[in-house]
Amino acid sequence: MKKHILFFPLLLAVILAPSFSETANAIRGKNREYYETRGDIVWEVPTESKVIALTFDDGPDQVYTPQIAALLKQYQAKSTFFVVGNRVSQYPEIVKSLANDQHEIANHTYSHPDIRKLSAKRLLEEVQKTQETIYSTTGVRPTLFRPPGGYYDETVVDTVKQAGFLVIMWSWHQDTRDWSDPGVKKIVNKVLNNARNGDIVLFHDYGGNRRQTVQALEQILPELKNRGYTFVTVSELLRGYGRVKQVHYP
Repeated sequence: MKKHILFFPLLLAVILAPSFSETANAIRGKNREYYETRGDIVWEVPTESKVIALTFDDGPDQVYTPQIAALLKQYQAKSTFFVVGNRVSQYPEIVKSLANDQHEIANHTYSHPDIRKLSAKRLLEEVQKTQETIYSTTGVRPTLFRPPGGYYDETVVDTVKQAGFLVIMWSWHQDTRDWSDPGVKKIVNKVLNNARNGDIVLFHDYGGNRRQTVQALEQILPELKNRGYTFVTVSELLRGYGRVKQVHYP
């Protein structure tokens, strides 16, 4: 009797195994490969050209953003700043200066919330409020969005896509983690040891003492320039080199 009792659960498991497997594959499918293949999210733009896009999150900051901007100007480097709306309201002149220097201003929500806890409606409000704040400050309406913390799912992607935005992440091998103050040397080595054509590099110009970021850029910018790299905005990277990525996924 016990053998029969054991047999039926095992038989049921065998019958259902394909459907469980398909479900698991579907869940795994909503990852980088899924979104990148659809063109919904961009992590990098592999190209033969020696171009690289430096990006800065969470600002503007009244101390560190101007220091970073001065270094970028010194090395004729255009970058993309993913700004937080309420900080744009605090320091509009800094954002105007960035725009005047032809840096790209992009959307990073209004209050930098944990968007995993937001409804689609609240996310849209965050994005639209930031959009209007940026527009009233610079006269420019961004088309790029980076989710706080790098979190994304179908709700996030679909919501901002319908609002006219493309989600921009960063190259996995170019997350400097400068927000954690890992040391200037680690930030420098992360970027220089992994630099590839079409990279999107993640820095922060706000979120504490960003002196390490500034000091790292003092070494990174001249070295990349010596290697022949041109510093472009993310939109320039997309327009000039396309955004179709051919990669092999683990």
